[in-house]
Amino acid sequence: MVPAGVFSFSNKVDDKESQMPVKSDQWIIDMCRRHRMIEPFEETQIRNGISFGVSSYGYDISLADEFKTLKAGDVEFIDPKNNNDHLFQDVRSDSILIPAKSFLLARTREYFRIPRNIITICLGKSTYARSGVVVNVTPFEPEWEGYATISLSNTASVPVKVYANEGVAQLIFLESDQECLQSYKDKKGKYQAQTSITLSKSD
Repeated sequence: MVPAGVFSFSNKVDDKESQMPVKSDQWIIDMCRRHRMIEPFEETQIRNGISFGVSSYGYDISLADEFKTLKAGDVEFIDPKNNNDHLFQDVRSDSILIPAKSFLLARTREYFRIPRNIITICLGKSTYARSGVVVNVTPFEPEWEGYATISLSNTASVPVKVYANEGVAQLIFLESDQECLQSYKDKKGKYQAQTSITLSKSD
């Protein structure tokens, strides 16, 4: 009997119930050692600055030193269904200021290879959240691989600095109880195997 107000979790799976468990540090380390799921990969938390590396139930990803920023004064609007290359400029730096009420694009230092029965969710680190920075990364779908493009939005009324080669968000790995019928690789997703910051592409 479970007392009122206390949640009970079971590791058992039968025909009447299913689960999507969060994967642990042990699983993450094993998958990276045997299948190169994350490269480069840190088996411990690197705490020199904003931390990155393995956590108890996830992996803290870090920023590369490549960014795309909007060209000052040249942008009337952004249309996600059209080619917007001409609206951005490339910047390479160990740190960069996000203008107030604006955003930039970045990418992870890490290259990912997601297993077929796994999907991820990504949440920004609290260090940046407390400075007004919103980290937006879509789920990594089954069998997607590549460097992840990240949108960093500054909600503050003043510029905020972000740092390359340091942590930016935590990635959580969820395992399905069934293999998907079609993976991201199967459907030849348009962002498969991207090696640089990739702007939006229309279907």
